[in-house]
Amino acid sequence: MKQIFSVLGIAVMLSACTYNAKKEEAAKQQAVAAIKDSLKLDSFKRTETERVALAAKRVEDERVAARVREEKRELLLAERNEAAPAPRTYSQSETATRKKGWSSAAKGTLIGAGAGALGGVLIDKKDGRGAIIGGLAGAGAGYLIGRDKDRKSGRVTPKN
Repeated sequence: MKQIFSVLGIAVMLSACTYNAKKEEAAKQQAVAAIKDSLKLDSFKRTETERVALAAKRVEDERVAARVREEKRELLLAERNEAAPAPRTYSQSETATRKKGWSSAAKGTLIGAGAGALGGVLIDKKDGRGAIIGGLAGAGAGYLIGRDKDRKSGRVTPKN
């Protein structure tokens, strides 16, 4: 009989211990489930704030891109306006500022032709032929020198 009571006592103790362990295990599982749910909610909240932040960043990026496009457009328009010749308006003040008199190219041509003709007469004993050849050569050289002076002074626009 002592053996039966002792076996029953041990069985009761074991069943009580396992019953408490089962309750503790269930409580742990509920706590873990509650923590996981709160983490999911927290991550959803975090995800929502991240979405809002990304949307705000996209809006700011679009504003910056629009500003850059507008500045590029303005620069291109400014370059076009600078490249296009200004419309000419004729007034009396513009005609008054225009230089009068002979250009340096014309003066150079005349001086070169005279000097070339004189040199041609002195070098070649046949008066007509030397004067013509010297006059043409001198006129060409004088024109080139005078044209260069006109470009430097601004009377003629330089070639570019």
